[in-house]
This record gives sequence, C-alpha cells and structure tokens, in this order.
Amino acid sequence: MKKNDEIILSITDYTAEGSGVGKYEGMAVFVPLTAVGDTAKVKILKVKKTYAFGKLMEITEKSNCRTENDCSAFSRCGGCVFRHISYEAELKAKEIKVYETVKRIGGVDLKPQPVMYDKEIRYRNKAQYPVNKDGRVGFYATHSHRVIPCEDCLLQPEVFSLLTRETEKWIRKYNISIYNEEEHKGLLRHIFIRQGEATKEIMLALVINGESLPHAKELISSLKAVAGENLKSVQININTADTNVIMGDKCVTLYGEDYISDILCGVKIRLSALSFYQVNRTMAEKLYEKAAQYGDIHGKTVLDLYCGAGTIGLSLANKAKKVIGVEIIPEAIEDAKFNAGENDIQNAEFYCLDATEFGEKAAKEGMKADVVILDPPRKGLTEELISTVAEKLNPQRVVYVSCDVGTLARDIKIFGEKGYELKEYTPADLFPRTAHVETVAVMSKAGV
Repeated sequence: MKKNDEIILSITDYTAEGSGVGKYEGMAVFVPLTAVGDTAKVKILKVKKTYAFGKLMEITEKSNCRTENDCSAFSRCGGCVFRHISYEAELKAKEIKVYETVKRIGGVDLKPQPVMYDKEIRYRNKAQYPVNKDGRVGFYATHSHRVIPCEDCLLQPEVFSLLTRETEKWIRKYNISIYNEEEHKGLLRHIFIRQGEATKEIMLALVINGESLPHAKELISSLKAVAGENLKSVQININTADTNVIMGDKCVTLYGEDYISDILCGVKIRLSALSFYQVNRTMAEKLYEKAAQYGDIHGKTVLDLYCGAGTIGLSLANKAKKVIGVEIIPEAIEDAKFNAGENDIQNAEFYCLDATEFGEKAAKEGMKADVVILDPPRKGLTEELISTVAEKLNPQRVVYVSCDVGTLARDIKIFGEKGYELKEYTPADLFPRTAHVETVAVMSKAGV
C-alpha cells in the first residue's frame, strides 16, 4: 500500500480521536467521518510502518448507525467527530473504548458500568471563539488555526450565537482590527462567553492584544439588547503574548461584575473568566454524585487533590465529616475559599500547593484521610503521588475522576502494584458528539 492508492475498506472500530479504523492487508487504516459497519472507498494519504491514514471518497455500503448530519460546519470544524452516527452508537463506542483501554493498559479485565449521559445538544456553558481576518467568529479546523465560521454551534446555548452575531456586527461597523498570529499585530484575538446554567447569568470577555477596547459602550449596548438582564459581566482579557495560549492572566471589567455565579449540586459557585468549571454542568452533577457514592463519604474525612475551585469537595461537604482541598493555582483556591464562605460550609479547608508536595507534607505530619479523591489534568498522576497516597496516606478508598482514560488506566496499574484494587468504574459523557469521555473509578485495598 502506498500514498494515493484507492482501496475498499470495512470499518470495524474507532480511534481515540473518533476516526474510523479498518484493516487492509494486515495494516490499520484510520479514516475520519467513517462509521463502524461502513464499507468505503478510501484514498491513502500517508503510510507508516504499521498503519496508514486515509480520506473517505465514497460510502459503498452504509452502516446502520449512520445518521443525517445536522451541522453545516461538521467535517470542517475541529469540534465534533461523531455527528454522523446515532448517539446510541457513540455511547457504545465510548464504553468499548474505556473498557479496552483499562484492560490493555491497566491490566484489569473488568467491564465498566453503563455510560452516564444526558442531553446531546446545547450542553456547554462556555465557548471560546477565534475570529478570522474578515471578523467572522467560529472554531478552528482540525490541527490548524484556520477559522471555520459557524452560525450556530449545536453544542452551545442559542444565546451564544446571538451574542457572537452582535459582536460580528460591531466588528464590521467600527472596523475593529483582528489579531494576526504571524505578524503579532491587530487587536481582537478571541471571544469568550460563559453562562451559569442554573442562574442564566452571562459573562462575555473579548481577548485582546492591547490594554483598552474602542467603542466598548456601543458593544455593551448591543449585547444588553440581546441578553437583557442575564448579561452580568462584560470584560476584556489582556493577552499581548506572542503565543497560541487563548487567555491572558489579566481581566478588566467594562460592565457589571467581575464574576457570575452558578449552582452545582446545591452549592453556589463563583466563576471568573479564568475559573476552571466543568463545561457540562448537568453531567458534572452526575459525575460528582457518582464520586460521592464510590467514596462512601458519609462521616468520612475526604482529601480532594486537584480541587480547582472546590466544586467536587464542596458538593460532598454536607455528607462528609471534613473536606480538605488542594490546588496549585492561587486564584482557584481563592474561589474555593470564597465559595465555602458563600455557602456557609464550615467543614472544608483549602491549601494552595502542588498535589505531590502536599501529599508528602500530609504524610510527614501524620494526616490521615478515609477517602482520597483525585481529579488530575490529562497527564494523570506522578508516581510519587501515587506512592504517597497508597503507602503513607493509606485511605480506605481512592476515587479517581479522569479526563483521559489512557492515563487513568496507567495509574490503575500502578495503584494495583501498591495494593489497591479497581472495584468499579463508570464512563461519563460530558462531551457528546466529540471523542472525549470522562471516567470515574473507585479503588480500595485488595480484599477490602
């Protein structure tokens, strides 16, 4: 097989990125926009030693899980990868992916619980829109910074589209310059929108390569006409760095408050433009409820590592004896402490430290936790932290909330080597129509 060959391929699986996979002459071929059950004519684009990449040319036999595409930007935008199959088929694919990864990397042959899910559209509470040179907003194409305009993304609330359209009109009317990455010139880089799903409060921030925004009053007036009293905050986020990082460190409020709020698991949460918050609130509640169930936290001391703004720990505080949250980002700890005070939660305390460093400190001071909750970034845990948790903190249960099943499976294996056995795990679809899937798992000492 070589580049530009055209082959007939039966699709039997999906990659972690959502492309279809078929075998041809013993070699795996990855083909975006195909579905398990398809037979397709595929043009080979690149050939490696043991696998190849192909482009879909024609479906010769259609999978019964295929469905009509409902988005004009699909296949060009880098967001959704599963809009061409039924949601039932997507959930099944994610369940299989999680199981096979835990079995292959983690070395544990234990079937997961059924995938937790909710609605598949309009579920996001945050969006970051790049702007192209014509002042159109949209999303980046896959593996590029080419902006694909999108009139109405079906993953976002409808009001987000109304707000971006008003912003586009303002850009054109006042000839607002657009940031050019190559030249590091121009003003407007991104548009950031966040909404509290329960409160309906909206924050909009313009990410700019500068210190001030011309014609801000006119923009605010237009935005208020669309969002009404729900518009609680308009800000600029200053990002003058010559990098592809979206947000800068400094925000300036032009209208309203510095924060908006939402309610998660009965806890009022303060949100700034820079706060971490799960983008799918409804599913985050289900995820945290499952974490509480797995931890069996009633009357227990809970150590919440990588706690962010305290959302998991604070949601558990009414059941636990005590909650200790740890996070390395100072602003997140500030938010966590504020949220605890705002909700009159007396049994939670928060520390601004690296999780591994805090684990060592806690072990030296003889701190014990009945339950340790881990919600690390995509790279997972350090082996030092796993050793500290398993050998020094010695909790009855470890609850692991993961955004990457590969690193979860790796860490399950390491915990297993240190005497902790995987008891149960549940995938959670916080990002329908994309390839991402969260997983929550519980481990306890073998035999317990």
